[in-house]
Amino acid sequence: MTDHAARERAALWAALALILCWGANFSVQKAVFAALTPGGFLFVRYLIMPLAAALLLFAHFGTRWPRLARRELWQLFKLGVTGHLLHVGLVTYGIHWSTAFSSSLILAIGPVFTLLILRWHGSEHLTRGQVAGVALAVCGVLVFLSDKLMVAQWQASGGDLTLLVAAAFFSLYTVNAKPLIERHGGVIVMAYGTLLGSLPVLAVSAAQGLRVDWAAVSWPIWLGTLYAVLVAAFLGWIVWGWINAVRGVARTAPLMYLMPPVAALVAWIVSGERYGATKLLGAAITLGGVALAQFAAGSRAIFHASSPLVGCWD
Repeated sequence: MTDHAARERAALWAALALILCWGANFSVQKAVFAALTPGGFLFVRYLIMPLAAALLLFAHFGTRWPRLARRELWQLFKLGVTGHLLHVGLVTYGIHWSTAFSSSLILAIGPVFTLLILRWHGSEHLTRGQVAGVALAVCGVLVFLSDKLMVAQWQASGGDLTLLVAAAFFSLYTVNAKPLIERHGGVIVMAYGTLLGSLPVLAVSAAQGLRVDWAAVSWPIWLGTLYAVLVAAFLGWIVWGWINAVRGVARTAPLMYLMPPVAALVAWIVSGERYGATKLLGAAITLGGVALAQFAAGSRAIFHASSPLVGCWD
């Protein structure tokens, strides 16, 4: 076996391990949020994330971090607000109110929002296949959520709506991050965006965070918190970047469609979530629509949106 083939095989196994890690993370986070409250989790997360971002900068640049113009720092601050305060903040509350399976499925439709934003900006023209994919994904989401809507499960439905908005904010984040990444690289954009974006999250979550009795938090909840923040988010996205570098984004992105089934299986085993035929059908239609919208025209812009270099470690 050649070195290149060995690296590709290692990257594939690493990708599958990460899909399992990320799929399980939905159930882990629900347990952590129930113990700490969503605001408490956000507070401790954004005490840890700036340290992780600083470590990443030290690893790449030592003590000589790149200097940026005030205008670009302002752009990165706005990017941080979009990615961390709005996207991660809403994802946290959405997962808490919804279920693990619903959360993973709804967040998987992000490429559809990215496509629509690019079309709105005039940088992407929709093909018939992409239009069909968007329509199919919307129909799939309606079928998927019909069980909650028909019996008026308003908290769960509100959680799903929150996740839809969060997915749209992440797509906006990826589109706005692209020109900054082209100028400065993904590490600088991710790290500086995290450092600057952590400030408003801490300001908003401090009240709930300070109400948590941290001395009474059990060790499994601490382990779950560290798993969600450092393993699934920080280390996970770094490894995913290496996987994309080895395999290419176009070959790696389709593996993300395995995450909702993994999240569903883990939630079924761990917390007893149950899924009827209608929900499974809605999930299949949604993922099929997203795949069609993402790959119908081989859109490089949509592939770019799947890259962790534009991620905010959610």
